[in-house]
Amino acid sequence: MKLTKMSHACVRLEKDGRTLVVDPGGFSETDAALGADAILITHEHPDHFDESRLRTALDADPAVEIWTLKSVADQLTAAFPGRVHTVGHGDAFTAAGFDVQVHGELHAVIHPDLPRITNVGYLIDDGRVFHPGDALTVPGRPVGTLMLPVMAPWNKLSEVVEYVREVAPERTYDVHDALLTDLARPVYDRQLDALADAEHLRLAPGASAEV
Repeated sequence: MKLTKMSHACVRLEKDGRTLVVDPGGFSETDAALGADAILITHEHPDHFDESRLRTALDADPAVEIWTLKSVADQLTAAFPGRVHTVGHGDAFTAAGFDVQVHGELHAVIHPDLPRITNVGYLIDDGRVFHPGDALTVPGRPVGTLMLPVMAPWNKLSEVVEYVREVAPERTYDVHDALLTDLARPVYDRQLDALADAEHLRLAPGASAEV
């Protein structure tokens, strides 16, 4: 499976000539969703869900389908009947030839005064890749590659380290990193390399790796 890191939280996965895109939001490239055979959205925040970009991708290819939670699906279903599928924790499905399991229910706490929205993570092809969205969800299954949200208003470095230790993946790749400056990256790299008990890797936007 080929993994291509797009900006921020978006990744593209390619296998057997088909492409699955996760979270092509407003911080990612404007064409991040184009060319996808299927799209997964973890939650409604604009850095993960950009309605105009999804509509462009769906209009460009009538075969493209989306799997997401209800808060996102409700905004798209009427315009694209039969192409937007609502999922939740415990569901399993196949999208563009990728087997997907859904884990998690709530976004991480940003602040106690703010209501928590729903958020789901996607375990892809029996754990080859896990994308948790905006939560530190532990899927309870072996994970080869963990897409690791390294920097967000809702997390801190010690929580990220403990999350990697609990999931115990073979490797991690940074996501949710658009707000992380070049000055700060060596600090995160050094601590995650030393403490997280998994191979810690980072791809520049547009770069790819086999997983």
